[in-house]
Amino acid sequence: MQIREAQEADFEQIWPIFHEVAAAGDTYGYDRDCSRERAYQLWMVAPRQTYVAEDAGSILGTYYIKSNNQGPGAHVCNCGYMVSSSARGRGLATLMCEHSQREALDAGYKAMQFNFVAASNVGAVALWTKLGFATVGRLPRAFDHPERGLVDALVMYKWLEPEA
Repeated sequence: MQIREAQEADFEQIWPIFHEVAAAGDTYGYDRDCSRERAYQLWMVAPRQTYVAEDAGSILGTYYIKSNNQGPGAHVCNCGYMVSSSARGRGLATLMCEHSQREALDAGYKAMQFNFVAASNVGAVALWTKLGFATVGRLPRAFDHPERGLVDALVMYKWLEPEA
């Protein structure tokens, strides 16, 4: 397994993963019918950097890193992670999150924040908690889950820089 910076040509393999995750509508706040062009803008253009996790030339997962805010909040980054359904349960999200934390520190970020984690996404909530993220906010009924209806969204945060 290798995690590397994404190249433009990688979007051919990223798109099916993005489409699958967005269309499910149960983890991300993207339109379920998000177009390929819009997905490219969201995942490849808007972030500071996008990465892929690949095995033998096949992209199994991807993540982006970007500033969460500008100015006085520019030291906090935001990341988003997607794993192909065929590769789930193999620890890719853990590997990508750990990789993103190292990349964030190298890029000068001091903290990482996940702005909108569906509380119903218990696997992600448990993993982010295990990796040291604290739930610092709860947005009541902010996420419209396709099966469960309105569920809470969580704001999760982790200080990355070692305490002095």
